[in-house]
Amino acid sequence: MLAPPTLLSRRLAVLPLRLSPPSPLSRAARAAQPRPALYDAVDKRLHQHQHHADADADAARRRFSARLASTSAAQSSRRVVVLGIETSCDDTAAAVVTEGGEVLGEAILSSVDLQAKWGGVVPALAQQAHVEAIDKVVGDTMASAGLRPEDLSAVAVTIGPGLSLCLKVGVLKAREVAHEGGVPLVPVHHMEAHATVARMLCHAGGESLEFPFLALLVSGGHNLLVLVEGLGRYKILGTTLDDAVGEAYDKVARLLGLDLSRGGGPAVEALALRGDASAFDFPVPLKNSRDKAKNCDFSFAGLKTSVRTAVERTIGLPSAGPGDRGPEIGQSEQLRADIAASFQRVAVEHLCLRTRTAVSWARQTHPEIKSIVVAGGVAANKVLRANLESLAADLDMDLVCPPPRYCTDNGVMVAWAGLERLRSGVGVGAVPESAKPAEGEWVELRPRWPLGELDERCSQQRQNIKSAKTKNMKMSLTQETALLLAADGARLQRT
Repeated sequence: MLAPPTLLSRRLAVLPLRLSPPSPLSRAARAAQPRPALYDAVDKRLHQHQHHADADADAARRRFSARLASTSAAQSSRRVVVLGIETSCDDTAAAVVTEGGEVLGEAILSSVDLQAKWGGVVPALAQQAHVEAIDKVVGDTMASAGLRPEDLSAVAVTIGPGLSLCLKVGVLKAREVAHEGGVPLVPVHHMEAHATVARMLCHAGGESLEFPFLALLVSGGHNLLVLVEGLGRYKILGTTLDDAVGEAYDKVARLLGLDLSRGGGPAVEALALRGDASAFDFPVPLKNSRDKAKNCDFSFAGLKTSVRTAVERTIGLPSAGPGDRGPEIGQSEQLRADIAASFQRVAVEHLCLRTRTAVSWARQTHPEIKSIVVAGGVAANKVLRANLESLAADLDMDLVCPPPRYCTDNGVMVAWAGLERLRSGVGVGAVPESAKPAEGEWVELRPRWPLGELDERCSQQRQNIKSAKTKNMKMSLTQETALLLAADGARLQRT
């Protein structure tokens, strides 16, 4: 806020007056006497002075208002723009986003071919791919946006969770750009970025996605049901007890000997289109467990085992070599498609059942909740989206699905998460003092970083399950001991 300019008044030269001592006349008599001519002259000069002073003040106020208007115009013309950098796993991505949700520039390079060659992500190789790509990705993004580092409002970067070797590449580049531009560095949680990018897309489309909302986050490494109460305020209603659904898709793709160059999830989804989803009766995880069926946790380890058994019994397992497609596609093609479709049906049903429970839990504490957001790489799956749409309609909820390109890892989601934090002043870092960390300086990376606290109901359900397991174990031991004692007694009687 600019301070108003000092108002300078004109000096008025007033002639010295020789006034006589007051006479003992009454006020009325004095008022009836004629005024001296000098008094009239002084009044005229004083009136002129006041007129000029008022004019000067008005002019000063007009000049100050003009300065304020020009300052506000300059501030409004300088949009809030944030560069986001993402390198948590195998994608090197960057984007520049405005506070209005406009994407000014975006670039991404994926090392999925490297994954396909080695049958998964190799951290050291993924790091090298990031090192080779990061300068080009960020440079292309800034060039596309037509911006220099000093034109940015902040630089946002994923610091976790993810592979530490990969995270470090993005963090160091973000620090370099932020230092060059003299702007703050905003650390971002990878899953927060997935959860909040839907707000940007709604905002850009003239709609709004208000807090609170329920988020189903599904990817290769994460499986979460999150109650999003506000920026930085997350309650975990459920997580996976073993494997994430994206990991299960990748495993099934390898078991079926599919081409992983586009990723395991898309490969299984494409094959499942030609299959019979009821051909294999795989069990829905946790559905028949009395205690586990009541909570929002996931499990995919058992489903993976069921698929492996089906593959072994029908078409045989593929060879273990990286990139090997296993048995040739021939008569077994329909069996592969049936297995893929049956797996996908069960996996999607499991996700929807848990989401239904999570909506019930969320409404207990936030009855005003009305939106379900699905995000993460697996959220691009069309079968999952269709089933979640039916679920949302049944529950009188709105389903918000980002376009598939924003479901997988990208720079746009990181930039938007950083912009939201910058706008609210939550978790914004300082301007880096140097482009590179000094020797021995600690660089903040959080490979394992919980998004929020576990909801008490989830904790209680897990404790009930643990107690039930302990009780069953004790009962089994007691029964086993009783049987042993009975056997020993019978043996003693015989002897």
